[in-house]
Amino acid sequence: MKFLIAVIDTAVNTGSADEMETIDAFNAKLHENGHFIMAAGLEPAKTLVTPDGEYMSGFWIIQTESREEAEALAAEGSAACNRAVELRPFLGN
Repeated sequence: MKFLIAVIDTAVNTGSADEMETIDAFNAKLHENGHFIMAAGLEPAKTLVTPDGEYMSGFWIIQTESREEAEALAAEGSAACNRAVELRPFLGN
């Protein structure tokens, strides 16, 4: 099953050096366990549609065997980047 883990923030490239180190370790774990498909940071949003100014500042695309596994990885990714995340399955999972 494929999932998008969207990182939610009010700006881009806001990670501290410690957070970036933790994110790198999380990415390595995703690679080692065969979950990693892609990850990237995004340019600032031109239009904000939420009243609090939050938007997707980056993401992971992962492959897992179950929704529960994806939820656990999303929670770990959220802790790694110290940001809220949103987990979304790809259509057809």
